[in-house]
Amino acid sequence: MNIAVIGLGYVGLSLAAVLAQHHHVVAVDIDPERVAKVNRRVSPIEDADLPQFLATTPLDLAASLDQAEAVAAADFAIISTPTDYDETTHFFDTSSVETVLHQVLARRPDVAIVIKSTVPVGFTARARKTHAGARILFSPEFLRESRALYDNLHPSRVVVGDRGEDGRRFADLLVEGAHSDVPVLLTDPTEAEAIKLFANTYLALRVAYFNELDTYAVTHGLNARQILDGVGLDPRIGDHYNNPSFGYGGYCLPKDSRQLLADYGVVPQNLISAIVSANETRMGFIAADILAREPTTVGVYRLIMKTGSDNFRSSSIQGVMARLRRAGVELLVYEPTLAPGPNSAVGAQVVGDLDEFKRRCDVIMANRWADALADVAEKVYTRDVYHRD
Repeated sequence: MNIAVIGLGYVGLSLAAVLAQHHHVVAVDIDPERVAKVNRRVSPIEDADLPQFLATTPLDLAASLDQAEAVAAADFAIISTPTDYDETTHFFDTSSVETVLHQVLARRPDVAIVIKSTVPVGFTARARKTHAGARILFSPEFLRESRALYDNLHPSRVVVGDRGEDGRRFADLLVEGAHSDVPVLLTDPTEAEAIKLFANTYLALRVAYFNELDTYAVTHGLNARQILDGVGLDPRIGDHYNNPSFGYGGYCLPKDSRQLLADYGVVPQNLISAIVSANETRMGFIAADILAREPTTVGVYRLIMKTGSDNFRSSSIQGVMARLRRAGVELLVYEPTLAPGPNSAVGAQVVGDLDEFKRRCDVIMANRWADALADVAEKVYTRDVYHRD
């Protein structure tokens, strides 16, 4: 089978690699450097398993800048372009998905198109109405940052928003590429879109809940870990996804929970809006707790959301930084992926030498503990109780 994957981010690249185990895949991106790296079997993104998989696994995979050529003979065209949250409209910016839809259908009106990008509830139904007769599916991805390939090879579930032949064929492709048994659910596309947003908002709820437990413990001088251990002994709750942080962040949870809130519209709700606002409250508490130490210079150890990732889009530590900056505190950042010097994008000075960074800071905030900070542990501010993501 011939498959085109358009967009080589975490979703598209990991999916292309999995499908290329058994089928001819052409992966398309607008970034020439990213395309060149994939063709050299070098991963352009940081992922625990992807570099080794690309380098050693026989894959029928080619990367290209030419979308027209990629879709010319495709049986499936998969769209995995970004849909960032638009602060003005309070909805996902789906312009990249819409553009690719128009382009692909103009060239191949008969091809089955699978939207892997996260979209608002109802987007696929509207796209089908706009492009009458087009074969448009939606299939949500459920991937963790830095473990995208693993989660495609060992998916917790496969959900495809199409209950017809195209949906079954695409689900079969995902199951064929998996290295473990996986439950499959075929739904209508709007329900599949809702599954994605509700799943991620529940995860945000869980993070927010344990963060508020931690806020309570800190405020009252209690041992947060003892409380967390005890609460987690209830098998209905468990001891997973419960490690306190500066807030839920990364690319998916903040934007997906806010999109779900926007999708509610006039539908009565309390919990969804509370999940969204809880994250702002948590970042405000963390900033206030750091300011209580009366620091002159606060260091920021890594901007990434999770260990093993190179992505710091919407990381919660940046929300804390913004609050500290408004309070007049000098910020220094240690982030090896950024060039040393003033950085307007992060609003702080980036220090390239770790020892210099440690020396110049009164307090070093770290969303996740790192052994590299052990020699200045007395300076480190973290709420990472379990030293894990």
